[in-house]
Amino acid sequence: MIIDAKNLVLGRLASVAAKQALLGNNVDIVNCEQAVVSGSRENVFTKYKRKRNLGGPVKGPFISRRPELFVKRVIRGMLPYKQYKGRKAFEGVKCYIGIPEKFMNHKLETLEANLDNLSTSKYITVQELCRHLGSKK
Repeated sequence: MIIDAKNLVLGRLASVAAKQALLGNNVDIVNCEQAVVSGSRENVFTKYKRKRNLGGPVKGPFISRRPELFVKRVIRGMLPYKQYKGRKAFEGVKCYIGIPEKFMNHKLETLEANLDNLSTSKYITVQELCRHLGSKK
């Protein structure tokens, strides 16, 4: 299953990807940086800044600043990754920035949970969020 994350709500995308992974399907997510997080910019920034500053360099939580790893971490949160079936499902999830060459000629799936169905006009892309958290890209 290849999912195009462009203009998809991150939580809804992650829940669908986690369910498919638990069913045994390999899930590839492209355009991870263009997924959106709903909420006002200030609230989203504050939430993830606070979460990133918890702990220390050795003790988590570890919030990635790279968009593809950020999305993969959200998906991991929806899997029972401490159990065997969750670890096995998480191995089948791959996230990419943009569309890699090997997926150029494949049919990309989109979900119903896109920006058109979002009840608010307040959102931020994962790329903007990661850039605010300190990403160099």
